[in-house]
Amino acid sequence: MVAGRFAPSPSGRMHLGNVFSAMLAWLSAKSQGGEILLRIEDLDPSRSKTEYAEAIMDDFRWLGLLWDRRAENQSCRGQVYREALRLLEEKGLVYPCYCSRDQLHAASAPHASDGRLIYAGTCRSLTPEQRAEKAKQPALRLILPHREIRFTDGLQGDYAMVLDEDMGDIIVRRADDVAAYQLAVVLDDGTEGVTEVVRGRDLLSSTPVQLYIYELLGLKAPKFYHVPMLLAPDGRRLSKRDGDLDLGVLREKMKPEEILGMLANWAGILDHPESVSAKELASVFSWDKVSSKDITVHEKESPFLRGI
Repeated sequence: MVAGRFAPSPSGRMHLGNVFSAMLAWLSAKSQGGEILLRIEDLDPSRSKTEYAEAIMDDFRWLGLLWDRRAENQSCRGQVYREALRLLEEKGLVYPCYCSRDQLHAASAPHASDGRLIYAGTCRSLTPEQRAEKAKQPALRLILPHREIRFTDGLQGDYAMVLDEDMGDIIVRRADDVAAYQLAVVLDDGTEGVTEVVRGRDLLSSTPVQLYIYELLGLKAPKFYHVPMLLAPDGRRLSKRDGDLDLGVLREKMKPEEILGMLANWAGILDHPESVSAKELASVFSWDKVSSKDITVHEKESPFLRGI
């Protein structure tokens, strides 16, 4: 059975970009007779709040994007992550990193295309004696080999990356002993039966290293669909931090069917914005209809957003 997933971070109220990805994940799974899993990605205790998680689940229910089963919150899966880290350590694939944020920015080279910082490997060759001199708790980095990883995204097409050159050794455990996202998301999707991952195009460049981690851990990788980003008129992507068109505001002014119809029109599923239920959209959904290019949200151009 096809199994998609919602994996929201409870760091704020959902905005239209979050709903856009969730809607497409739900439609893809349901149009194939599959199921949706809900997982709360609350790895970061400083930003995650229970009230946000409750609000997110309530928003999904209100929109009609109901899930079929719940997975454990990431905050409950520490033992799973620790066991995976132990296996990687036994294989000699990770090393402690003592670099501060300032040191990382000073020593890392930005990727040519997107400004991503590539770790220079500063701590990879430290001797045991040098490590013993370090006073603070280290992070753990995964050694990435000189290897090209290629895959075909369901929406964006072929994509390739040379791991050490384009990404550099990545953090798999933070200095505060919290598993890093790249490791956690692979373990979660790989052990919870997820067969397809629908998420924003901003995570496309993370996929090759995640595919490598799937391989190291002996887990089957899902199919990936990286969907367009919703952008504000100034070109930045919508964010929780900036409070862009969050569901708390939209629910006061719009019906759930209006929001879904508007997003479906932006995606290319519908020719024009109209009120429509999630179930009705599932009957006409096809990835062939969905645009691969980012979408600029002009509020005044949408009949449903005018006056909000």
